[in-house]
Amino acid sequence: MYVNAGPRLDRLPMSPFHRRIMWLIGIGMFFDGFDIYVASTVLGATLHSGFSTLAQNALFVSVTFLGMMLGSLGTGFLGDRFGRRFTYQANLAIFGLASLGAALAPNMSVLVACRFAMGLGLGAENVVGYSTLTEFVPPARRGKLQGLMAVFVVSGLPVAGLIGLSVIPFLGWRAMFVVGGIGALGVWYARKSLPESPRWLESVGRDDEAESIMTRIETEVMQSRGGEPLPPPVVVKASNPAPMSFGSLFSGAMLPRMIVGCVTLVVINTLLYGFVTWLPTFFVHQGMSIARSFGFALVMSLGAPIGSGIGALTADAWGRKPTIIGASFAAIVFGAIYPFVSSATLLPVIGLLLTIPIYVLVALLFAVYVPELFPTPVRLRASGICNTLGRGATIVTPFIVVALFAQHGIVGVLAMMIGLLAVQIVVVAWLGVEPTGERLEDLQPGAARTDDAHDARDAGRAHASPSK
Repeated sequence: MYVNAGPRLDRLPMSPFHRRIMWLIGIGMFFDGFDIYVASTVLGATLHSGFSTLAQNALFVSVTFLGMMLGSLGTGFLGDRFGRRFTYQANLAIFGLASLGAALAPNMSVLVACRFAMGLGLGAENVVGYSTLTEFVPPARRGKLQGLMAVFVVSGLPVAGLIGLSVIPFLGWRAMFVVGGIGALGVWYARKSLPESPRWLESVGRDDEAESIMTRIETEVMQSRGGEPLPPPVVVKASNPAPMSFGSLFSGAMLPRMIVGCVTLVVINTLLYGFVTWLPTFFVHQGMSIARSFGFALVMSLGAPIGSGIGALTADAWGRKPTIIGASFAAIVFGAIYPFVSSATLLPVIGLLLTIPIYVLVALLFAVYVPELFPTPVRLRASGICNTLGRGATIVTPFIVVALFAQHGIVGVLAMMIGLLAVQIVVVAWLGVEPTGERLEDLQPGAARTDDAHDARDAGRAHASPSK
């Protein structure tokens, strides 16, 4: 039989099954975020101790993004070819083992090499984690749950800062990599029980496997509801959309989506790794003690879970595009104020207010908006390409940041950030689609158009059929 996986998944009420999927993917994503943000604490310590120089720190950050770029690209093709489950397990093993190797690095050159291997796994996790959850979550709750997934990731920032503040002065920076490595390998073991995506299985013609998994999911959800029958799936008839190929991403209706995805991920990666990750290094270079530097950065890092939480709670209510544009404007305003604050009391406060809208964008762009833009058969490849360009652009960002900071101080760094945010506003407003509340299948070009989706769903309800 035709498994009809998308409508059957979309009509499922929220249940312990969805929460288990979210938690198992989310904890892995947390350690992904933790390992990414380790740089913001470790590099300040290595610089302060003489283990590294400012130029070596820039190289460390750059090879991280080179690894993440290659990891994002590779997992896109592997995920669409071999499945979501294969890729999200492989990347956890890679960056977990590489983290333990980094803890033993005898010099900065070896540490940089281990960081490259970590980057391969980190880039893969960011693509496959968000995309996998997207394929399980019902449309009405997709923005909230995807946004909450970003909260898992960015919580790694304050946790890394807090652990760094508590551990590095006593055990040294190597302990940070031990924590990340052991955590990642523990999650790798726990996630072995996660199912493959039925949407993906059906898209590649593995209908028997898709049907088997769908049956188990439906049975589990019904049992969690005391045997109450499930509502019938809402089937929206598509206008026979053509099969999606890799080449179709760069033509027709898909090209503007690729442009939006690539531009927004270039911007948000640059904001994160051209400003947020460099905060402790900026503070140390300006003469602050290592403890005070970590303290300031920790206060500002609280904006990560706050901003991502705001993004998660508003994505469905406010819509993707208005939230992205509004958060970009807010970041421009506080970014323009930040360089001119001299008060030691106000500096972390304004920094926090700047960090919050940045992380609203993190939740919307990484977790929600970009994975929604692309159909299931090419979702990981398209998301991987967008992430690859985002990571690739930030390979050169550290060197640009060092040059701007040396010549113009923090003013020069933030001027670049403000310019990029302005470009993002124009691109999203002009080319962006609005996927809020729409079924993933309706967002495929050739199916029900995004702006007509409400009418399509109404028509589908009139012809709804049972799942079996």
